[in-house]
Amino acid sequence: MGLRISRRRVIAAVALAALLAAIGGAVAFQAAKKAEAQRSKPKTDVTLEFAPGDLVRVESRPLARWLPVSGAIQAARQATVKAKVGGEVRQLSVREGETVQAGQMIARIDTADLEARLAERQGALESARAQLALAEKTRAMNNRLLSEKFISQNAYDGAQSSHDVAVGSVKSAEAQVRLAQNALKDATVAAPLSGTVAKRHVQAGEKVAVESPLVTIVDLVDLELAALVPASDVPELATGMPVELAVDGFGERRFRGIIGRISPSTEPGTRAFLVYVALRNADAALRSGMFATGRIALAASVPAATLPLAAVRSEAGQTFVWTIDAGKLARRVVVTGRRDDEAGIVEIRTALPAGSTVLAARFDNLKEGATVVVRGGASSTNAGAAPRAPG
Repeated sequence: MGLRISRRRVIAAVALAALLAAIGGAVAFQAAKKAEAQRSKPKTDVTLEFAPGDLVRVESRPLARWLPVSGAIQAARQATVKAKVGGEVRQLSVREGETVQAGQMIARIDTADLEARLAERQGALESARAQLALAEKTRAMNNRLLSEKFISQNAYDGAQSSHDVAVGSVKSAEAQVRLAQNALKDATVAAPLSGTVAKRHVQAGEKVAVESPLVTIVDLVDLELAALVPASDVPELATGMPVELAVDGFGERRFRGIIGRISPSTEPGTRAFLVYVALRNADAALRSGMFATGRIALAASVPAATLPLAAVRSEAGQTFVWTIDAGKLARRVVVTGRRDDEAGIVEIRTALPAGSTVLAARFDNLKEGATVVVRGGASSTNAGAAPRAPG
């Protein structure tokens, strides 16, 4: 009885194992069949879609050229007023930053010694005139005596010589008086030009010598910038050409000037010329010594192959563009030349395949060889269109 039960259990276990094996084999077969079907299914490439405004072509356009200039602004007219006579400064009526007019009294030097000298020179003149009057009388008398044969010709010649000496003495004394009068006049110092006092070199009460500086006056209405320009660029410059300047401290404000003068020779030790830019400062906003940078517009270059600046990318030291050739995306390394920032274009010196279009803006996750479709027709050359993300 026990033996029959054991044999039934063994047969049932064997049958169950066979059933499970059959089910497992069927599942494995289906899985293998499905995997084979997946492997045999053709792969589909990712397709990128762009609008016509996303694309540009290489265009032949002239590029604007600019010559940069920089330097310190200086007043075109300035003067350091110096003392013409020595003495004590009695009065100094101006201070730094004050405006003065041409002819205005700015300083006065003590005149006591000058007045005494003038009086001395006037006394010497009176004495010389008295000597001349006596010499004239003596000459007249000797002339009469000579005609009456009372004196010799030599005696008359001596009287004539004394008269001539007296005349010279009078002229010399008159010149000395005029010098003393001029010195007395020079004791009152006047401004030689209208402008602003930049520096006061002395104070009231100090003694000054002849040619000692008193004050420095600058005229801020007309300013000038001296800029060094390479000799190769000088032939393209001419007086009257406009110059645009940006001055430190004035933000986006721009000042307009013109080329006023060009130096006829290079600066020592350089191969550059000094170009003087004249700048009108009607509102007195600028000051002497401010630093300015600017540029001079030169004649446009001959037409060259160009692309928009946004179409050119740089990565890992390489400059490249993304082109579409025969419906495929291609990465082309290019060499760029001059830039025209105002027009937003750059010269492309590398020849691109004929008929290829270029992505006009930056896109992410681009892969070379990807299929490209342009929606809405042929590519456009409008570089200003808004970029669209590829689909």
